[in-house]
Amino acid sequence: MLPSLAAAQAAPTPIVFQNAAVHDPSVIKVDDMFYVFGSHLAAAKSRDLMKWQQVSDGVTASNPLFLNGASNVFTELAETFSWAQSSTLWAADVKRMPDGKFYMYYNACKGDSPRSALGIAVANNIEGPYVDKGIILKSGMWGQPSHDGTIYDALKHPNAVDPHVFSDRAGKLWMVYGSYSGGIFILALNPSTGMPLPGQGYGKRLMGGNHARIEGAYVMYSPATSHYYLFTSFGGLDSTGGYNMRVARSLNPDGPYVDAQGNDMAAVRSDPTKPLFDDASIAPYGVKLMGSFLFERSLGDTGTGIGTGYVSPGHNSAYVDPASGKHFLIFHARFPERGEQHEIRTHQLFMNADGWPVVAPRRYTGETLGAVRREFVQGDYMLVNHGKDISATIKKSQPIALNADGTITGAVGGSWLLTGSNGIEIRLPGASPYKGVFINGWDETAKSPAMTFSAVSREGISLFGSRLPPRTEAQVVNAVAAELSLGNTSAVTANLALPTRGTRGAVITWTSSNPAVISNTGVVTSPANGDVNVTLTARIAKGNTVVTKTFAVTVRKAGGLLAHYTFDGNLADANGIFGAGSVTGNRIDAPGGSIAFEAGVKGRAAVFDGASGVRLPNGLIASQNYSVALWLKPAALTAFSTTFFGARTTESWVSLLPMGHGGVGGASMLWSGTAWYDAGLGMTIPVGRWSHVAFTVRNGAVNVYVDGSKRFSGAGFPNVFTGTSGVFALGVNWWDAPYRGAMDDLRIYGSALSDADIAALVRQ
Repeated sequence: MLPSLAAAQAAPTPIVFQNAAVHDPSVIKVDDMFYVFGSHLAAAKSRDLMKWQQVSDGVTASNPLFLNGASNVFTELAETFSWAQSSTLWAADVKRMPDGKFYMYYNACKGDSPRSALGIAVANNIEGPYVDKGIILKSGMWGQPSHDGTIYDALKHPNAVDPHVFSDRAGKLWMVYGSYSGGIFILALNPSTGMPLPGQGYGKRLMGGNHARIEGAYVMYSPATSHYYLFTSFGGLDSTGGYNMRVARSLNPDGPYVDAQGNDMAAVRSDPTKPLFDDASIAPYGVKLMGSFLFERSLGDTGTGIGTGYVSPGHNSAYVDPASGKHFLIFHARFPERGEQHEIRTHQLFMNADGWPVVAPRRYTGETLGAVRREFVQGDYMLVNHGKDISATIKKSQPIALNADGTITGAVGGSWLLTGSNGIEIRLPGASPYKGVFINGWDETAKSPAMTFSAVSREGISLFGSRLPPRTEAQVVNAVAAELSLGNTSAVTANLALPTRGTRGAVITWTSSNPAVISNTGVVTSPANGDVNVTLTARIAKGNTVVTKTFAVTVRKAGGLLAHYTFDGNLADANGIFGAGSVTGNRIDAPGGSIAFEAGVKGRAAVFDGASGVRLPNGLIASQNYSVALWLKPAALTAFSTTFFGARTTESWVSLLPMGHGGVGGASMLWSGTAWYDAGLGMTIPVGRWSHVAFTVRNGAVNVYVDGSKRFSGAGFPNVFTGTSGVFALGVNWWDAPYRGAMDDLRIYGSALSDADIAALVRQ
């Protein structure tokens, strides 16, 4: 259990997580160990649901789950792969049967159609090796009889994927499965063989159809309510798909399952008259437990970064601990500004006053539901309203206060009530009461305990709240002022993003000393005749408390040279505007490393040893109009090794590669991860010889040059450098092998140079 609030504020006990990646995790507990199995033959294990150890990953011949002498997953499941016309596996589920053995319900799907095979493999040990017992269901047999004897129809027949096998309270064995296509189905199984009982066809449909984006079915029985809870995920699973977890319940394992409004989920399906994956038809149904959200860290809040939250969380499993009665939700999640990277997450589940699950807003850290005192739960909160939509939009937190008089003020108004020892009831305009619980949690951003609440309405909408530490108005505005920054303002060429909000609703207003050059809203008009110095003043207000902070800004002459790194025995900016570069190790923020100097094209050149890089000052580029030019002499060519690298985040970046990926045949390229833009040059710069490489960007129009000749021209290049806090480096990024070779005469301009300008740089 977490320490008390007072103790935690004085000296919080560090919480340690160890993360692993298993997509579509399905949980099973064996002795004192939790295992999750998922897609792509990935598995992980944990004793505490906090520190996960990867067991396997990837459908390869060496995956230990199926490795048994000369036999491997491809030999064992050859028939499955052949039928599905696929080389990978989707969400697996493992169940221990009465014979003591472990039955893995595996499945493979073609992906662009519901042509799938679902089968069983058995092992004596949970970690394998598993031996195939054969396919039990097939789908996608176009124009042919299906398992129920009728011609297969993807609008009403299931896609045979995503199985979950469970026993009901009477000991009867069931399997729920299905995805998109005809919906979610349930079959009765033979506990002796694990096979479907005869005469069921595909079984009974529980929800979905007409290609509704509903998948990842999982059933949990709760002794606390005597209900079966059917979890599903609505929407698309990737970072832009709006994946979200929903639940319905029934007194019977095979339904009917209803939502909090009493809607029979068997009637929930897409409109057949509309295009495939019609989310609007299904969005109103089910209790939405969690979608994409962010407890946003605001200016002045404790910690660093953008905050804590998830993108497209879903395809969950659930576990009820028979000893403690604790309920757990285990799922995969992506994360804001981290693209498609995913990891396992575990949150506690609690039953509200109406018997509906609510999810602890913070990930599980061993906390236990207990009595709370009113004075410990009132105060400032970050509020997330998950809504009912299926959308890629991340629901960001808003500031509210639970006041001592029972009112809610801030971004939304209403009332709140502490019910019983730890219950909460929230009333907001236009909605039925939200009922849930208060529970201590761990704020990963602030690295401290935080009181939280979670509640759900009869409309099936969930609220998350996370309490902020108590602060006075003066403490709030001073914290905002202390953190408020505009980045590097010594060479501004683009509009400034001027923050207007701080923590707890603090308001920031701006005044410019020269609005003709920088407006009060940050619009920059570059001078034509020389640099101009401007003072920006921020007024930070919370209630009746106000502080001010000033910033000196130099607006550069339009199109001028911003930075010039000559490498003449040092890493200084010869232009005198930006600071010197600093040596790094083998990654952009790794310590160590060493840079040497040798004779270059002009004077001296920097030598990169393949284990070191150079971190340049932040904010070198802050617009969508810029040019980068430098001389390169690679000592070796390695795919993905960068020379010039600039990034807004780890998912939004630009990289100049002497050797690109296979998609451009290994040619040199300008690459962006923001929209996976591949500017391949159709040639590779030579090893051991100097080449002049340059690229220009003008509002999405991009040109790349080698030795003054244009090698690539395109449109729609991503707008990466939207502010003055961009990160820049030479020879290294966050992931790949460092560059080995020499660099000379790096020039960065605040405009897109012409063809003639680039050619002139080569001749200089």
